[in-house]
Amino acid sequence: MIKADETLEELGIGSLVLIQKKNGFRFGTDAVLLADFAKDIHSKCTLDLCTGSGIVPILLSQKSNAERIVGLEIQEDIYEMSCRSIEKNLLNSRVELVCGDLKNITSHFPKRSFNLVTCNPPYMKCGSGIKCDDFSKHIARHEIACTLEDVIKAAEAMLCVGGHFCMVHRPSRLADIMELMRKYSIEPKRLRLVLPKAGKEPTLILIDGLWHGGSELKILPPLVLYNEDGSETDELKAIYGRS
Repeated sequence: MIKADETLEELGIGSLVLIQKKNGFRFGTDAVLLADFAKDIHSKCTLDLCTGSGIVPILLSQKSNAERIVGLEIQEDIYEMSCRSIEKNLLNSRVELVCGDLKNITSHFPKRSFNLVTCNPPYMKCGSGIKCDDFSKHIARHEIACTLEDVIKAAEAMLCVGGHFCMVHRPSRLADIMELMRKYSIEPKRLRLVLPKAGKEPTLILIDGLWHGGSELKILPPLVLYNEDGSETDELKAIYGRS
């Protein structure tokens, strides 16, 4: 089940494991934070866009009560690898992965099919930043296969009445994110800044929007990841299930 260019990682949450490429894009803290941020939103059916290794659906299978969790991934080799992770975790009855392009999302799922859509999208605009030698890394980090607008447009098409869209992204894109969410009738409801240490500038944002929700945004207390001595904060330990 594990190929020569892959590794099997224990996630430290229950007995969950994840297959990853040794030299390809590997999940980071942002995916773990997104799953935790979205876990308490009531959802019967959840969709994760740009699912990659399937890390967010796998984590949500443990953290949330969603009956059905679906991940959409455009890269066929990554999709195939992720399917083996689902099988390895015995999650086939609850988690489903689909290989396809979110720009054609209604060819994969009927409109208004999901209570919750999550996404850890590429952060950098196409042409910005350093180009990665590995294509899977490059497509995961840069807006090559999809733009921020493509992601939010796809989320809007999938959300049912009362549906939520949760995303993790960079603070530098916040103005674009909020503008596009409103353009597609997803009203920002919760915003949380993620700080590496107290007093430092945020490196990530977590945002939750409600389809056709009223205009009232709640700014949550910042999430601080590390203490001054470099050790994990109690909250980060709890998110990883280490407390």
